[in-house]
Amino acid sequence: MNFNRFKQWSLKGDVFGGVTTAIISLPLALAFGVASGAGAEAGLWGAILVGLFAALFGGSSTLISEPTGPMTVIMTAILTAMVVRYPETGVAMGFTVVMMAGAFQVLLGTLKLGKYVTLMPYSVISGFMSGIGVILILLQISPLMGHPAPAGGVIGTLQAFPETLSNLSFKELFLGVLTLVILFYFPKKYRRYIPAQLVALVSVTLLSLMIFDLDSIRRIGEIPTGLPSIVMPTFTPEMLTTMVIDALVLGTLGCIDTLLTAVIADSLTREEHNSDKELRGQGIANMISGLFGALPGAGATMGTVVNVQVGARSPLAGIVRALILAAVVLVAGFLTEPIPMAVLAGIALYVGINILDWSFLQRAHKVSLHQTAIMYGVMALTVFVDLIVAVGLGVFISNIVVIERLSREQAKQVKAISDADDDDVPLSEEERVLLDSSDGKVLFFYLSGPMIFSVSKAISRQHARIGEYRVMILDLSDVPLIDMTVGLALENAIKDAREANCTVFLLCPHQQTTEQLERLHVGDWISDPHVFESRYDALHAAKRLTEVMP
Repeated sequence: MNFNRFKQWSLKGDVFGGVTTAIISLPLALAFGVASGAGAEAGLWGAILVGLFAALFGGSSTLISEPTGPMTVIMTAILTAMVVRYPETGVAMGFTVVMMAGAFQVLLGTLKLGKYVTLMPYSVISGFMSGIGVILILLQISPLMGHPAPAGGVIGTLQAFPETLSNLSFKELFLGVLTLVILFYFPKKYRRYIPAQLVALVSVTLLSLMIFDLDSIRRIGEIPTGLPSIVMPTFTPEMLTTMVIDALVLGTLGCIDTLLTAVIADSLTREEHNSDKELRGQGIANMISGLFGALPGAGATMGTVVNVQVGARSPLAGIVRALILAAVVLVAGFLTEPIPMAVLAGIALYVGINILDWSFLQRAHKVSLHQTAIMYGVMALTVFVDLIVAVGLGVFISNIVVIERLSREQAKQVKAISDADDDDVPLSEEERVLLDSSDGKVLFFYLSGPMIFSVSKAISRQHARIGEYRVMILDLSDVPLIDMTVGLALENAIKDAREANCTVFLLCPHQQTTEQLERLHVGDWISDPHVFESRYDALHAAKRLTEVMP
């Protein structure tokens, strides 16, 4: 554990940050625990364990970690699938997936891959985050109307909607809608002092006790006091592959969620987090959380922003927050018993609405039709198919689009001229005179910028008529990078020139590019007297050679 993150600590700011974020976390932890199907206590202990150990071992000074909306959506799907398949051991298998996801995060951090996790197009991130928001909203429809969430996830919820609507509980719908009204219309000037979620939770719960009988609506009920029981890792051979895939999805989502939030925290504190250390800390926290049957978590944007705004500057705030929540569970758990389930459904639905990337949804079609299509495609796949399929296809298609656009631009940097009329090739006046005096027998083949596989076809097109020339000057003086595909394309160009009795001169003054050509053995086709370091020398040698050739 690195104590350098505690150097900037402020006792007053950190304690106040811990108290404030604990107040914010309480209703969310309860809502996410119930929404996941694991129970309110799983949400509370997830907030405690993930928050505590991520603060102790993470790489950000002010990040608040807890169960989040996206993580809850994935965990809900995992638990539902496991319990349906294995009623007796499904829950244990679900939390084993959490431990595996944590181990995956530790592995990513140990391999120092943290900086690569968020290297994906924003349209893909926006699409799957908005898709998760849609899932969270849809899954709260039945609880909001007074029924348990039906099996089958989104599809099951939509199929059961007519029956849910015909048998809705007006009491619970009233409480859920009232919760949403408070969350949406609670005055902004008071939100800095007290979170709207806590106001809705307390006020609507008190109202339900005054106007409804205790047993006439669904409530949380008793939350077990004391420490949670250990969940032993449980596997079955036929489900191992599924569990590994689920763990990769859950772990990757947690990494993305955490590191994006850490970037926001950096912008507020003017500090820089350690991505790899943060992933290791999050992984340790999720492994411990899964071991005790608690929900997985990640960096929480709202809690982190509030934590920084109230003056927290070190992980002490996260530790204080975890201790306060632990005291609530161990000592004051009876206070949560009368909370209506519809209230928690309203809070979770509100979170789902806020997860939707409204800013990008409103302007995506004005920015790029390609990116808009990718964003909506990823969203639809996330909701109706699978998150890993959505992200995989989204990243693949986005990269194809980018490569296609990049190849068009790079193809413009592949030029082949035999006279000096083309102003795009950077030749001096003396060099242009030399090229013109060669009577069209010299092909000046000029490449510039990074050369990746997408420009190999442009290279092939430009040297297609190589038989018409006596000398080809291959100018790579402005090329900082060559990949294998381009190297092979250049090799083919040199081979074609030699077969056509065309002498090849190579102009490659950069050491890095020369080393790349040597690794690809492209230079083996060109003898040392035909390698130059300046355009003038190459053109002068080409002119002399054409004068003695028939």
